Amino acid sequence: MALAVFLSACAMTLIVGLRYLAASGGFALATRLRHPGLYAGRDRQMRREIGWSLASAAIYGFPAGVVAWGWQNRGWTRIYTDAAAWPLWYLPVSVLLYLLAHDAWFYWTHRWMHRPRWFRIAHAVHHASRPPTAWAAMSFHPVEALTGAIVIPLLVFLIPIHVAALGLVLTIMTVMGVTNHMGWEIFPRFVHSGPLGRWLITARHHQRHHQLYGCNYGLYFRFWDRLCGTDKGLGDFAHDRGGAVPRAAARSDAARQP
Repeated sequence: MALAVFLSACAMTLIVGLRYLAASGGFALATRLRHPGLYAGRDRQMRREIGWSLASAAIYGFPAGVVAWGWQNRGWTRIYTDAAAWPLWYLPVSVLLYLLAHDAWFYWTHRWMHRPRWFRIAHAVHHASRPPTAWAAMSFHPVEALTGAIVIPLLVFLIPIHVAALGLVLTIMTVMGVTNHMGWEIFPRFVHSGPLGRWLITARHHQRHHQLYGCNYGLYFRFWDRLCGTDKGLGDFAHDRGGAVPRAAARSDAARQP
């Protein structure tokens, strides 16, 4: 049994790593086509981002692999495969519940990571990408990767979800994580700057976090930032003004804690 669990964890680690390489590589290619030269001179940074991200893939993959083995062989989780087991209306509801729970977890752990001590220990690895690229979505210190790795595996024990709906949640998580870091806005203006953008997080919102540090902590939705007074609106990109992307100076986050 131990060998089967270990092999499942290794397989899931490989899947997470390949998913990262495919998603970040695809959006990095899109960046090269859409904004040639945006990542010029950042080869060393991107190699560092890829290295940290592949290490994070192992940390994400191991618990996911253990849970996947338990689901398939012991029925540990509340993942189901029969679409008729729950009403059809519950499929989108379950996706929303997972996104809401994940967003809440991310907001508070992310904000905690900006406490001076934990920023120095762990989160500084992520903010060392100045500005981040499409490769930075999983560029985490192992401590931070662990806080992100446990949330979905925990939720599958608590909230019923169809396996396809879980796949959609993981896809949304991957796409949002990458596109929020790639240095330009993939979504049209009516999404990021219209009424919808008042509640959804896109690259411009997260760009402000990387510019100012002590704000805009959310992952999918802006309401935790709004509720807690940490929403500082949308950032901008240097290429919007026709200039090169600035490499912002490193700064202490201590003075920016709410």
